[in-house]
Amino acid sequence: MTDEHCLIVHAAGKQLDLLRGEASRIAKGAQTVWWTDRAQVGTRFCFEDAKAKEVFALTCDSFGIACRDG
Repeated sequence: MTDEHCLIVHAAGKQLDLLRGEASRIAKGAQTVWWTDRAQVGTRFCFEDAKAKEVFALTCDSFGIACRDG
């Protein structure tokens, strides 16, 4: 893998499903790869593109879902 740009998101259930859909949409628009991993607390969303990560962070904020660099 190349560079990883990750955020740890504190969400579960339908919120997590919503964020997966948004991550997919953002990555597709940026023509980049994304994936998730379990974090100690929450879920780590990673993108190969830093800009896609920034857009995803703004999306989390707009939904009122806590996230941090990870």
